[in-house]
Amino acid sequence: MELKLPSQSGLETYRLIGEPVAQGTYAPARSRLAFAAAHVVADPLGDNSPGAPAVIDWEHTLEFRRHLWSLGLSVAEAMDTAQRGMGLDWASTQELIRRSAAEAPDGRIAVGAGTDQLAAGNHSLSAVTAAYEEQLAIAEDAGAQPILMASRALCAAASGPDDYRKVYDHLLGKSSRPVILHWLGSMFDPALDGYWGSDSLDTAADVVIELINANADKVDGIKVSLLDASREVALRNRLPEGVRLYTGDDFNYPELIRGDGDQHSDALLGIFAAIAPAAAAALKALDDGDLDTYERVFAPTVPLARQIFSAPTYYYKTGIAFLAWLNGYQPGFTMVGGLQTGRSLPHLAETFRLADQAGVLTNPELAVDRFRQLLRVGGIDA
Repeated sequence: MELKLPSQSGLETYRLIGEPVAQGTYAPARSRLAFAAAHVVADPLGDNSPGAPAVIDWEHTLEFRRHLWSLGLSVAEAMDTAQRGMGLDWASTQELIRRSAAEAPDGRIAVGAGTDQLAAGNHSLSAVTAAYEEQLAIAEDAGAQPILMASRALCAAASGPDDYRKVYDHLLGKSSRPVILHWLGSMFDPALDGYWGSDSLDTAADVVIELINANADKVDGIKVSLLDASREVALRNRLPEGVRLYTGDDFNYPELIRGDGDQHSDALLGIFAAIAPAAAAALKALDDGDLDTYERVFAPTVPLARQIFSAPTYYYKTGIAFLAWLNGYQPGFTMVGGLQTGRSLPHLAETFRLADQAGVLTNPELAVDRFRQLLRVGGIDA
């Protein structure tokens, strides 16, 4: 099977070579906790233009989560992958949390609690704290584990590390169950530059460790998305016993999840939504002690992940939705906020190639047909 794909030199014939990873139903992994951060499916008949309130296709949005659960993955809901701060408004976020949590099997869901109901602009620390409390209550009312998301409003309001400690100490004291903290690097959101009160990542790491040590009974773990494996390992080595490091490193996840023999990272990853069958198969192999299969399954997904999360990294959501469309999990390649325009046709063509080579085009015939449709819309008769 072949098709014409854009390349640097024009159109080239590409022959599919990948063997799709076998589909199946999996139990949750025994040796690691693994969350896939899921995207939302836009209603193709809704006004999902930039700046408009999100209009969500609830049937396909929830069906995608059922797909993830069937593979043994847990769902990280209403995170940046779901376009928080990039198209998903607070009213839709609340409904998403409630609908998804109501269907989650065995509580296998964690949900983002942030401050994005606040209007753009400057806010006081008390207003930021109140916004967090409102969202934390929504998560707890839904019966889901809270993830205290990194906050643009807090980053703008805080004058230094003490302000972060003040806000987080208060929130952790309010939470009825251990939460997951969230350190999202500025490559994912430039408005978070200097998070934890310092431009120095070493100083920021010290602040994080001090905060966790002071509240270890209220912290299940911390999701770290810095795309820097050595920095993640260094932080992981400093965590108190019983506090998890959830890797959010979509470049280096196989080595971080596998670990070094003494310690490992658990997973809370956007890329797991795109490579879900491969992630499930690799985690089962890890459970079975079959490290050769673990590496063999994961290895070809890494170039795909690096393509999807390439700079500007915050447009990775476009690649996640693109693969969901190619694989038949949504009827059209549309996104809330019009974010389907976030990547160029050549970028998507390379994503297609790498997805094939990683074995995550679950229905190659459908994927080819749909990409040909996209080429025709782009003015290319291939």
